[in-house]
Amino acid sequence: MATVAKKLNPGKTIKKNVGKDTLNESLAKELKGLIPKLDAEGLAFLVEQARVHLYNMQVDKLNKAAIAAQTASSKAASIRGSSSSKKSGNSKLSGASKSVKEELRITGAESGSSYYLFYRNSNVMFSRSEMTHLVKIVNAPGTDLEIRERLYRWIERERQDVFALVPFANKSDDRLKTISALIKKNFKLRDR
Repeated sequence: MATVAKKLNPGKTIKKNVGKDTLNESLAKELKGLIPKLDAEGLAFLVEQARVHLYNMQVDKLNKAAIAAQTASSKAASIRGSSSSKKSGNSKLSGASKSVKEELRITGAESGSSYYLFYRNSNVMFSRSEMTHLVKIVNAPGTDLEIRERLYRWIERERQDVFALVPFANKSDDRLKTISALIKKNFKLRDR
């Protein structure tokens, strides 16, 4: 049982010991009771918030799965690397320099429905439509600095979680140039 604070009225909070199912039922009942009191604008807002929350839950789930897969892959590679370096006498320094070069990278899911931006053993997922927006941004006319600024503004407006992954100093950060180059290299605009 979890202790949950449930707000019934602004300023009034009641703590109850409830299970997850009971909490969901209670909150759903409360929401159903509020629906008739809302106007169309309020309902549209709730629907949009629900969609955003569902999307964020899906992104979190996929990010956790990708991190788990990457961790398992890294452990397997580490085991293979240590056994092969013993056999060949190679030092681990060559592997370290390779990881520096691959600090930022973009990979796609096999299904092609999502893409991952990796940075220092973490990643964020982009949907196909988000990646399409990024491809258009980096391929639009403009100077290198203008492209970086557009990319930064899009991330700032649409995907602020990227800032938690890649700590950009500002709109002219070189990592934006690297991301732009990766997108240009790996994705092409199609004529429709």
